[in-house]
Amino acid sequence: MEQSPMAEQTKHILQAALSAIPASIRRAVDYEILAKDFIADDIWAYIQEGADKPGQDQINRQAFERWQWLPHRLQPIHQGSAESHLLGQLHAYPMLLAPIAYHGLVHPQGELAMAQAAAALQTGLVVSSLASRRLEDIAETFYATAAEMQIEAAPLWFQLYWQADIEQNKQLIERAVKAGYQAIVWTVDAQYKRSEFQLPEGVTAVNLVSDSQEKYTSHVLDKHIVFQSSLAQQETDWATLDWIKQQTSLPVIVKGLLAPIDVLTAQQKGADAVVISNHGSRVLVDAVSPLSVLPDIKKALGNDAMPLIVDSGIRSGNDIAKALALGADAVLLGRPQLYALAVAGSLGVAHLIHLYRAELEMTMAQLGCDSVAALSPDYLWDVLRSR
Repeated sequence: MEQSPMAEQTKHILQAALSAIPASIRRAVDYEILAKDFIADDIWAYIQEGADKPGQDQINRQAFERWQWLPHRLQPIHQGSAESHLLGQLHAYPMLLAPIAYHGLVHPQGELAMAQAAAALQTGLVVSSLASRRLEDIAETFYATAAEMQIEAAPLWFQLYWQADIEQNKQLIERAVKAGYQAIVWTVDAQYKRSEFQLPEGVTAVNLVSDSQEKYTSHVLDKHIVFQSSLAQQETDWATLDWIKQQTSLPVIVKGLLAPIDVLTAQQKGADAVVISNHGSRVLVDAVSPLSVLPDIKKALGNDAMPLIVDSGIRSGNDIAKALALGADAVLLGRPQLYALAVAGSLGVAHLIHLYRAELEMTMAQLGCDSVAALSPDYLWDVLRSR
């Protein structure tokens, strides 16, 4: 059977990538093992850090390990597909690259290299307000790559961190719309955060008036710590969602919710989708894993269909399948994209995406699922239930 131009292009990209990628990388998770050798120690510590307590990332990993598979045998899967639709947009696979700040920390081309890889593999990309490249340049690279390969561009979304100057928020949304972004992802779980990390020279949040959001800092003689501090004066509420929706006709996605009541409120207030996230365990000590609360959120929503996206702790295609089976419509892939970018640039990211896809399809085939919609809790066994 003759392959399509898209399949041929993807094949050539992967062949080029394999020649530049260490032979030891056979699984998506292998990039993390190798990446430490390619990233400066202080930057590595910043990328890996959790919220003021060692081992916070294990909360997310343990949630995935709680579930084991119950495959259904002798099911036809030869015409299977992992395609999915989200907010009226076609996704070749139900996964997008999550918004991560400062890609320039691990690669000189930063977000531009990420955009090339995502576009080439027709993978949705969510660009952070704290990107180290202009959001217009990232979009131009993304769409130009797709056009050069003669393939349909994947969804491109812009993530909004709320800024103290409301006019700057308006300008960021207007810039995103003009540049061709197709959704606004408003992150609400990182208003209060601390970080002593100092950005190296040449890496800044170029899309913001200031270098970055204000962070928590406190000294022993300070009158205010968090409450009544300048940081607290920048807080947002549910009225902010209405304000954002008034600025654009694009879908607005709320990122960073965990409590079922918050998801219900977001739906009632007009959110088009929600990202269930604990910010990779970076902002709140002992925050519950998104995967753990996902079944309760699905139950709370009932038959009301609102897309649910999950991130935090996803390290394999097998993890993606578990999230989908528990009710997610798609997932966001976070830190691993930085690992692959550091190891092998845009080719490494393309290879990483391919590995995630291969692992997802293999899991679905072994389970007897020929579509994303076929994945359900019926294929899962709760290990805790048997203890």
